[in-house]
Amino acid sequence: MTGVVSRPRADLARAEGLRPRVAWDPAKRVFDVVAALALLVFFAPSLLLVALLIRLESPGPVLFRQARGGLSGRPFMIYKFRSMRCDDSGETVVQAARVDDRITRVGRFIRKTSIDELPQLLNVLKGDMSLVGPRPHARVHDEHYGGLIPGYALRQRARPGLTGLAQIQGLRGGTEDIESMARRVRADIAYIETWSFAADLRIMLLTAPHLLGAENAY
Repeated sequence: MTGVVSRPRADLARAEGLRPRVAWDPAKRVFDVVAALALLVFFAPSLLLVALLIRLESPGPVLFRQARGGLSGRPFMIYKFRSMRCDDSGETVVQAARVDDRITRVGRFIRKTSIDELPQLLNVLKGDMSLVGPRPHARVHDEHYGGLIPGYALRQRARPGLTGLAQIQGLRGGTEDIESMARRVRADIAYIETWSFAADLRIMLLTAPHLLGAENAY
């Protein structure tokens, strides 16, 4: 990475001008809507139970809302089950650590199993997200890493996803250094540039076993 200058604004312009098929394919969008509705119905009892447990364990809202970078860098409000005793929604966003006393007991379980991400099915229905795509980052992280990693904004040429190629490659959880984020960005860009409907199905099928075996989810 040394000696290479990142130009996030120029990258965003490229992201707007080079809209790949993954960003507009109608079959992908129809599948997202139908599958998200089916999953919401299927998980409804579990979602209600998790919401109740969150309210019983600690005061505060059931859902955590935070501005994230979406398609072409446009911001949207993401939904997650609240897993901490306090919200990180200001200008400084601190990633959760493996040992983090902000995380509740219920929160630790739902983060480990990624149940905390299920409310993002609502984001999929709204069109903010897709079932498969690059995971959305907090806007302050987009600004930070966008100035350090060349081509970072090119990952925003697709709607962000509930899961993605980077996640099944084990590139999830906290990023402790620039190279960790750079590897995730390379995987996101590779997904966009080689996208196919079959690839989405493969990623979805592989997501569950990767979640169960992941050691970097906390």
